[in-house]
Amino acid sequence: MFASERFERAAVLGVAVAEEARRLLSRHLDPAASAEGADGTVLVDVPYPDAAVVTALLDVAAECFGEQGGSVEETRQAALETLLQLAGFDDESQLNSGGVRG
Repeated sequence: MFASERFERAAVLGVAVAEEARRLLSRHLDPAASAEGADGTVLVDVPYPDAAVVTALLDVAAECFGEQGGSVEETRQAALETLLQLAGFDDESQLNSGGVRG
């Protein structure tokens, strides 16, 4: 396998992981119940079994992105921030061009 093929497959996997994380978070985001903090933080309660999938996605992302933190939760938070940047919760994201999310 050529290096270019490996990079292409890794890119597709990265986008798939980011999109799945975005889908699960969007699915459980309740605008009525979630209040945005002063720093822009939004709490999303993801119940089991989706929570197990989100945890696994964050662990994979942390490994792929080389994210590190003082604890497992800080490492997952850093990976989540990178995933959300990749998934692009903004109007300019390439992932948003495919239609409605959720």
